[in-house]
Amino acid sequence: MTDESRAKLRALLQAYAERPRPATPAHDEGGRQRRVCGDSLRTVVRPVLEAVADELRQAGHEASTRDHSDRENAYPSVALSLTPRAGPPERAEIALASALIFRCDPRYGIVVHADVKASPIKRRAATGGERLGTIGTDAVSALWVETKTLNFVDAVLKAN
Repeated sequence: MTDESRAKLRALLQAYAERPRPATPAHDEGGRQRRVCGDSLRTVVRPVLEAVADELRQAGHEASTRDHSDRENAYPSVALSLTPRAGPPERAEIALASALIFRCDPRYGIVVHADVKASPIKRRAATGGERLGTIGTDAVSALWVETKTLNFVDAVLKAN
């Protein structure tokens, strides 16, 4: 790095450090919304997804859950990943992992997004992501999560 570039970088950093900072609002509504939504994902959505993942694994498929409901720097999310398997492990068809994601959106509440991937052997194009629905954070229920999850599993198994 040249001396001229270093001087410019130092000037940028100095200007950044000296800029006026807005006062931090005492009432952080965005943070409260993230916490409430993260709690709903953790207490309602995650247990359903984990139960479905256990059933899928017992049936011989690969399934896992990801929990990002406690993130401070981003909107929380919980996801189910499913890779269907047909036949014995040594002769199982190749399938791609599909994902079902429940994430918080400040405008809509909880948004459900499904990304269903078809087997490349069947020469079908993988479907793009699809928004399956939204629900207010206060209205989310285990039955609603189960319905969205079963629809997703059905779509993945049909595509493969």
